[in-house]
Amino acid sequence: MTIDAVVVGAGPNGLAAALTLAEAGRRVRVYEAADEPGGGCRTAELTLPGFRHDVCSTVHSMAGVSPFLRGLDLERLGVHLRVPEIAYAHPLDGGRAALAYRDLERTADGLGRDGRAWRRLLAPLVARADDLFDDVLGDLRHVPRHPLLLTRFGLPALAPVTALARTIFRDPPARALFAGVGAHSMRSLGAPLTSAFALVLAVSAHASGWPVIEGGSGQLTDALVRRLVDLDAEFVCGQPITSFGELPDVPVTMLDLTPRQLLEIAGDALPARYRRGVQRFRYGPGVFKIDYALSEPVPWASERCRRAATVHLGGTLEEIAASEAAVEASRHSERPFVLAVQATVPDPSRAPVGRHTLWAYCHVPAGSTLDRTAAIEGQLERFAPGFRDVVLARATRTAAEYRAYDANFVGGDINGGRAGVFQAALGPVPQWSRYRTPLRGVYLCSSSTAPGGGVHGMCGQNAAREALRKG
Repeated sequence: MTIDAVVVGAGPNGLAAALTLAEAGRRVRVYEAADEPGGGCRTAELTLPGFRHDVCSTVHSMAGVSPFLRGLDLERLGVHLRVPEIAYAHPLDGGRAALAYRDLERTADGLGRDGRAWRRLLAPLVARADDLFDDVLGDLRHVPRHPLLLTRFGLPALAPVTALARTIFRDPPARALFAGVGAHSMRSLGAPLTSAFALVLAVSAHASGWPVIEGGSGQLTDALVRRLVDLDAEFVCGQPITSFGELPDVPVTMLDLTPRQLLEIAGDALPARYRRGVQRFRYGPGVFKIDYALSEPVPWASERCRRAATVHLGGTLEEIAASEAAVEASRHSERPFVLAVQATVPDPSRAPVGRHTLWAYCHVPAGSTLDRTAAIEGQLERFAPGFRDVVLARATRTAAEYRAYDANFVGGDINGGRAGVFQAALGPVPQWSRYRTPLRGVYLCSSSTAPGGGVHGMCGQNAAREALRKG
């Protein structure tokens, strides 16, 4: 069979690239180093039988706003989204909590005198979320279709979270709620552009909710694979690619790999100037993650946190900023910001009847081998006294072990690169195309390219569309 294109790496972006090419009539072969496709979008029984845990991604905040995912009929593909009542919760000391409902008005009403500021910041963006994400997640080299809307987003997005939160919010709950989504940037909250992460995630929460996938994130991978097989795509799993000589000579080669892996397989084939640019690419911190099997729901001091799938643990804006600044300085925070997900709140099928799952991770210096269980559980006990009493089993993974699991997680960086102004705008190497390499027909399509990390498929779709335009 004649192959028109190969894709190396079957993570969400590799699968998106493959599907974009296959739907355009190209014959595609996908190579994956692991024994199964998915990358971080896989589901497995990591603790006890009957408890289904996602290896990395669980809450799909981009599912309702990504142009790629919006373009798929997920229900027809067998992917059922379960949207919790509360997108994300942020407990504070004393049994209090700030809550981000899918309903923006309900969220604002719960923020007291900061409710007006929350509406003013987010309502215009939420009202035109599809238009906004078409531009933000698309190929920004072209003239945006909605320049005024993009400007309304972009001006506050450039600010550090700490500066924007202190400017527009007056009370700790709203500041903390904004800091929690900003901390997904895995940067010091005093860094420029961190507010972009907070805005993107907050808008997606109010526009479409933060769903989980019934049965586990691996269901999305399985659906994309089935669709590709229907289009006669081939899969070759369990075969790491170490050089371009191992691939067939085809017009298009898509790499769902980070710049470091590109260097490893291309060697001296890359021009010296481009190679130097790739070597300057900066990766972000790693994560330490715990998956839990629980005998009952997490005993949050704030009962309303029991209705959210995502819970941000870290206290005030100032505490979260201190934690993330420590990690950026290559230190382990004593009281880390912890991102926790209780997937069985919207999807009870992930555990035996009456039981629950939880995962929690904190950011750590790249390559860390330190076990952070005590620090994470300290934060869980702070906001959910008695948490340890409901733990049946736990499975941990250090940043170094994440790197061993998937070569794209360099140093345990699950986002594919350090969030920064220039890498976000220009891609791995400053040039007109953020996907094409100097090698004929070879494109990067991983989360190291724009628009960056997250399960949205846009890095893959954008890169594949560029390849199709080039013929």
